[in-house]
Amino acid sequence: MSTETTASVSTHILDTSVGRPAEGVAISLSARSGAGEEWKALGGSATDADGRCKDLPALPEGTSHVRLDFETESYFLSRTNTQNKQAEAQQDAPANRDSGATGAFFPEVAITFAVTPGEHYHVPLLLNPFGYSVYRGS
Repeated sequence: MSTETTASVSTHILDTSVGRPAEGVAISLSARSGAGEEWKALGGSATDADGRCKDLPALPEGTSHVRLDFETESYFLSRTNTQNKQAEAQQDAPANRDSGATGAFFPEVAITFAVTPGEHYHVPLLLNPFGYSVYRGS
């Protein structure tokens, strides 16, 4: 919940390689009160079955910059293991369609953005094993 003195942040992740929400991705939230200030870790959470992270910590008063750190490597490793098991069950499907790649090319994604007190910032992450995109949502 935002007030006139603080901003608020929410996020969700869509795995565009499968067209589904990315469940179980750990997310850490940090904030600072100016461009030259130190980052303060505020805590974190993980995405739910809908790819949403609804319980990020509140931002402290005076926050001007926010950083979301998405731990994507463990998500892709678990997904690769699931795909390999499914491929073995089908026997004719390739176990790894990404040219032998395992894990993720981007093992973590850090998104930093400026905030204004009283505003809400929804920052979705569109993710695939070899790229990502982010935007300010609503």
